[in-house]
Amino acid sequence: MPTFVLIPGAGGSAWVWSRVARFLFEAGHEVIAVDLPGDDEAAGLHRYAELVVDAVGSRSDVVLVAGSLGGFTVPLVCERVPVREVVLVNAMIPDPGETARDWWAHTGAFEAQEEAARAGGYGPFDVATYFLHDVDPEVAAEGEPYQRAEADVGFESVCDFTAWPAVKIRVLVGADDRFFPVGLQRRIARDRLGVEVDVLPGGHLLPLVQPRSVADYVLQTTRSGDF
Repeated sequence: MPTFVLIPGAGGSAWVWSRVARFLFEAGHEVIAVDLPGDDEAAGLHRYAELVVDAVGSRSDVVLVAGSLGGFTVPLVCERVPVREVVLVNAMIPDPGETARDWWAHTGAFEAQEEAARAGGYGPFDVATYFLHDVDPEVAAEGEPYQRAEADVGFESVCDFTAWPAVKIRVLVGADDRFFPVGLQRRIARDRLGVEVDVLPGGHLLPLVQPRSVADYVLQTTRSGDF
């Protein structure tokens, strides 16, 4: 059975995967949610990748699951350890040599976000509107102690990988993601990975809003005839 290694987004808190991890564990899997030093200006993408690689250790049957900024860590890890599959959940998909800061301009993400805001009738960015609009208030309150601001180095580190790995890559997106609108994610997944996205109801913090559904999606790797 594969081990699921869960990679958080900006800030690096593994807590965002806590509810999904519970369902994966109950299904009989080893689950490693990696906490990353997102607020450390001395860290950055390569340090994140090192920590994930260390967490993987000698395991050979590994599925990497990443959300948001965590998508920039994935290809760096894949160049250092064998992985069975990659699952991206509302994740940034980098091109080789890109930084997370440049990703926004390269993909047209700013324009897509603004267009979605106009169509949806909500205003400019703030955390409550873009991240917490569909998160249960009790869950959001539970997560407050785990929140960390991402250091600039996390956005400025170059994701200097050669190519995405030749393994199955699945992309799950939230139909109501206001931070990375579904149309944007669909286009990037097609252009950069050549894959179609799968969609669930929910916003950017899909692992907190739909943890069981996200876990069921991740677990499809164990039910597929591809392996």
